[in-house]
Amino acid sequence: MDHGHTGDLLVIVAFLGAAVVFVPLFKRLGLGAVLGYLAAGLLLGPSVLGVSSHPEDILSFAELGVVLLLFLIGLELNPQRLWAMRRDIFGLGFLQVVLCAAVLALYPLLVLGRSWEFAVVAGLGLALSSTALVMQIIEERGALRMPYGQKTFAVLLAQDLAIVPALLVVSFLAPGTGEEMGGFEVATSIAIALAAVGAVVVVGHYLLSPIFKILARFGGREIMTAAALLVVIGAGLLLVSVGLSMAMGAFLAGVLLAESNYRRELEADIEPFRGLLLGLFFLAVGMSMQLDVIAENWLTLTGGVLTLLLVKAAIVYGLVRVFGSDHVTATKSSILLSQGGEFGFVIFTTAAASGILTDADASQLIAAVVISMATTPFLIRFLPPLLIRKPVETTPDEDFAGAGGETLIIGFGRFGQLVSQMMLAGGHEPTLLDNDANRVAEAKRFGTRVYYGDGKRLDVLRAAKAQDAKLIAICTTPAATTTAIVDLVREQFPHARVFARAYDRRHALTLFDHAVDYQRRETFDTALRFGRDALEALGAGADQAKASEMLVRQRDRERLEYQRMEGIVEGHRRWREVTPRPYNLDEASSDRAAAE
Repeated sequence: MDHGHTGDLLVIVAFLGAAVVFVPLFKRLGLGAVLGYLAAGLLLGPSVLGVSSHPEDILSFAELGVVLLLFLIGLELNPQRLWAMRRDIFGLGFLQVVLCAAVLALYPLLVLGRSWEFAVVAGLGLALSSTALVMQIIEERGALRMPYGQKTFAVLLAQDLAIVPALLVVSFLAPGTGEEMGGFEVATSIAIALAAVGAVVVVGHYLLSPIFKILARFGGREIMTAAALLVVIGAGLLLVSVGLSMAMGAFLAGVLLAESNYRRELEADIEPFRGLLLGLFFLAVGMSMQLDVIAENWLTLTGGVLTLLLVKAAIVYGLVRVFGSDHVTATKSSILLSQGGEFGFVIFTTAAASGILTDADASQLIAAVVISMATTPFLIRFLPPLLIRKPVETTPDEDFAGAGGETLIIGFGRFGQLVSQMMLAGGHEPTLLDNDANRVAEAKRFGTRVYYGDGKRLDVLRAAKAQDAKLIAICTTPAATTTAIVDLVREQFPHARVFARAYDRRHALTLFDHAVDYQRRETFDTALRFGRDALEALGAGADQAKASEMLVRQRDRERLEYQRMEGIVEGHRRWREVTPRPYNLDEASSDRAAAE
């Protein structure tokens, strides 16, 4: 057997095993999957176990995970939504790149005494954040449509667009090429890049949907997957050939397919590849951490990483506030964008190959980027609670002037609101009680008087005139709250009839034990009506569908009564052990025949 092939398989097994162990562990600790991958990569990297001595090769391949991630994000953003974000992309985003690059360049120039060429390259590379890391965190939190998620994403898009001019600056600074490169060459590079973007847009707009339509008709599932990967990688390679990022090409392809009929199928086809490759990317980043370089230059790196995090966070915070966002949005965006990113690797390695940086300088800058990336999951996990003060909730006064009547409804959520409408339609004006200040305020806006108070407190019930009520409807959640209020009402106001909202069957049986006059499971009637309409849609007549509904209601009453009586007769809650007999098709047919 080929021992080299076996060795490659062992490396793959080591990667998978480390991910399986570290990712669930770090997620259980509340630190997120990204940090788990980074820790696994550090363990497997050359600095510790040395499972693979060339993490840069793995990193270049695993960047496909970032590309696929951007494609999937593009599928969620149609061109109209993207155009609506233009102010944040071309205003907020580009200002962030320029200001962060300028300020970060001052640290190596003034503090470390390095050349201005070194300072410019360092500033440009460190100004760019990690698209892969940040978007993974945003995706884990489901925050892409939240204000801070949208602001952060807009800045990341601007950073992707800024790679071309950044690489042009690096080329201009290279020894022996600066004087040879004039305005014509720069303008030509920009024009070629714009032409490539235009080609992706035109092809995507006019050709992709017809092509996928043909493939869906004559190809198979695997051909659709192959076509999706071809579109993503092809668009990415086209933009890479003109100096843009592969991720930008994939994103544009996704945006152009966002309104396609095949969008959901494309998402399902790409998602497994995206997840595996993105995890491999973070593993490779963790493997790239050179502990010997960090140990030798720990003082410089510590100062550099702290400067990087603080400067970028401060600038992003200020810009997001200037562009009209609140403190919470600005704080979260600033933390998410405070690190360096994978595009910094490209700039630093290009600068080293051009002679602007030494290999040792590039290694230190890459180490700073990797360390800053490793800090982000910790910062986003622990800093926001310290920096974002929860707004002080103003609770309305417990003013019960005017309360009283035959009916008291406790709980004015979606269930209680419908009950109150029935009461009003029947000529009764109930007293409404709820302990949610926002709900009380919202009801007031629509002209409904809801008294603020906790239904579990006896003094509140007395102030709401529960002693005068003939019927008390308890429409609260969760089940434990409802049961507690039932006990209090039964003990203190025995004259009133008690109607209670049951969460499920088990809660309904509990309420029987607590001697309510009436209970109703909150989803029972809705589900039966849903099923009845579904039967009619399947071809059943209206009478037949109604008869089926009545049959299920009767069976349910019988089973519920049986379980209730079992518990009461035996003197303990034996109903917990009672399993209702399944209701099957044969029984339904025989019951229906007997009824007819």
